[in-house]
Amino acid sequence: MSPRTPSSWISMFLEAQAAELGAATNTLLAYGRDLKDFDGWLAHKNNTFEQASRADVEAYLVHCDAQGLAKSTRARRLSAVKQLYRFAFEEGLRSDNPAIQINGPGQEKRLPKVLSIEEVDGLLAAARTLGRTEADRIRNTCLMELLYATGMRVSELVGLPVSATRGDPRLLLIMGKGGKERMVPLSPDARDALALWIKLRDENEAERAAKKLPASRFLFPSRGKEGHLTRHWFYMLIKDIAVAAGVSPAKVTPHTLRHAFATHLLAGGADLRAIQTMLGHADVATTEIYTHVLEERLSELVLDHHPLSEIATRKTSGKTSSDGQ
Repeated sequence: MSPRTPSSWISMFLEAQAAELGAATNTLLAYGRDLKDFDGWLAHKNNTFEQASRADVEAYLVHCDAQGLAKSTRARRLSAVKQLYRFAFEEGLRSDNPAIQINGPGQEKRLPKVLSIEEVDGLLAAARTLGRTEADRIRNTCLMELLYATGMRVSELVGLPVSATRGDPRLLLIMGKGGKERMVPLSPDARDALALWIKLRDENEAERAAKKLPASRFLFPSRGKEGHLTRHWFYMLIKDIAVAAGVSPAKVTPHTLRHAFATHLLAGGADLRAIQTMLGHADVATTEIYTHVLEERLSELVLDHHPLSEIATRKTSGKTSSDGQ
């Protein structure tokens, strides 16, 4: 028998996503928000998940467009609706899938912002000086060095268990999306920063144990409810580091460091498949965006610095001047 309320549809769907696919908490929260929005729109029309037709789903997308939502947001909402109805069909909650033939709005392909090697060096140097205490500065340095050395997602970084660092010091074990593990090599600077932080962290943990306080399993423990530093906290930290480094905060986020890791590796001759593995991308097509980033960057360098480009610019400039005389 079908669940009686839309909330039970959403709960069952999210539980299945978590159990069967190992979906991350942030992914589940996003699905929940999107499906609640769809449910609210249906309720306003005296409709439900169980009764909605293809025309209703399409009308909802028109509604989202009319609200001025970005293509990426509309595509994400449709994806959530599609997955809900695929689940409902497979579980026998519906005899059809009203969303199966609906095409999404598509997403504009925007190349990620690229930080230069010099800018990244500036950020890493600034991290060494930012912090109220020596312990803060050691921690901040370790965070930044690990992020750039591995290309980790910020959620993977702040939630690292300390056990991931107890093996070969040249490698870091990262738990990615869907519970998939990957080994990523560490640069010498990252290894040094990590060793210094672990020493300090373990000393702090020993003091806590002496006071009979519970031990933390995280590399970057925190007193918050999650037990480790939060993504928001690190987002604010990296903005402060950008200001200290003299780099525009608008172009510096945890994700731009991930982009920098991949782009700089590719520019240095690394294999695309190796970068895919280190980033934890399921499909190499996702990693291929960095080839376009590199191509665009090389084109800019040629246009800005190639002598023939300068000659062409002067000729064009001279022609414009003579035409105006």
